[in-house]
Amino acid sequence: MVVIRVLLVDDDAIVRAGLRLMLGGAPDIEIVAEAADGAEVPALVDRHGPDLVLMDIRMPGVDGLTATRTLRARPGAPEVLVLTTFHTDAHVLRALRAGAAGFLLKDTPPQDIVTAIRTVATGDPVLSPAVTRRLIEQVTGDGGQGDRAATARARLALLGERERDVARAVGHGRSNAEIARELHLALPTVKAHVSRILTRLDLNNRVQIALLVHDAEG
Repeated sequence: MVVIRVLLVDDDAIVRAGLRLMLGGAPDIEIVAEAADGAEVPALVDRHGPDLVLMDIRMPGVDGLTATRTLRARPGAPEVLVLTTFHTDAHVLRALRAGAAGFLLKDTPPQDIVTAIRTVATGDPVLSPAVTRRLIEQVTGDGGQGDRAATARARLALLGERERDVARAVGHGRSNAEIARELHLALPTVKAHVSRILTRLDLNNRVQIALLVHDAEG
């Protein structure tokens, strides 16, 4: 059995205790360390080597957004799954742009949190399409959307035609298997295209591909 090593980052000790208790029932998840401030994250990652960081957004000192950007800029960084109280936190999309692989609401049912951790640990994003649409409207609805769209389209133009097809499919929430069927490609070919897209556009993960496509189509 592969054990997923998790670092908990939340300034609320009660939240951390609840998460530790809840995740303790999953045999394939191990909490290796906890932090109350984003400033503690780099050292704890170096010391404990987690596979995934469960990251709160709002914290005193270094917030989760800054911590996520800093962490994901490092080579070999663990995946980041952010926590949020959606209705009051408009920074989630920015966290995804910074390299987080997805987000959870703090009132997510326990089993769904466990499932999300397992999903992100395998390299797949955890995104609710409905909530993502609302986040995109909330954050990118501010000024500068036209500039962002033009920039995104210019970046996608750097890709080959087939790579753009794959990128658009990722942006529309398709899995690799679905992309393979829709574009009549072998699954390893789709995976290779995704890897090249990430490399050529200097992106962290599939979430950032999806956000770029959303910007370009916005």
